[in-house]
Amino acid sequence: MKKAIYPGSFDPVTVGHMDVIRRASAHCDALTVLVMTNIDKKSVFTAEERVGFLKKALEAEGLGRVQVDFYGGLLADYARDTGATAIVKGLRAVSDFEYEFQMALINRHLYPGAETVFFMADERHLYISSSVVRSVGRHGGDISGLISPAILDDVARKLRMETNG
Repeated sequence: MKKAIYPGSFDPVTVGHMDVIRRASAHCDALTVLVMTNIDKKSVFTAEERVGFLKKALEAEGLGRVQVDFYGGLLADYARDTGATAIVKGLRAVSDFEYEFQMALINRHLYPGAETVFFMADERHLYISSSVVRSVGRHGGDISGLISPAILDDVARKLRMETNG
């Protein structure tokens, strides 16, 4: 893979996301983690916060060469505009595959120049999702081990503030 994009809402970025980023970056010349807006979800963190969390986590893990960007349009348009040849997606379960397979096919239809490449989640991260992190954090639970230590305090603080108003 020459130039790859790893899109997602990353609300917030988890250790599972970071694992996919680490592994995918080893297989391409350039990787951009693309923070996107999912119109079917209401984000807890702003786009700026999500981009900032990713940059902080990547730097802390020595992945500073991975780029982070934000885009509010169609992934296929971003891939075409940037000359990406691969779209990276992580899979945790069969239910992820059904949705991601559909997205891969529509992206191929809209922009045949990029292939979707799937990375299976490490078994240690199968149960971790951004929604689980948000739920545990909102209820004051321990989210360490679910997200990068570099962003732990910022994420926990915002989730507590959201709950306590």
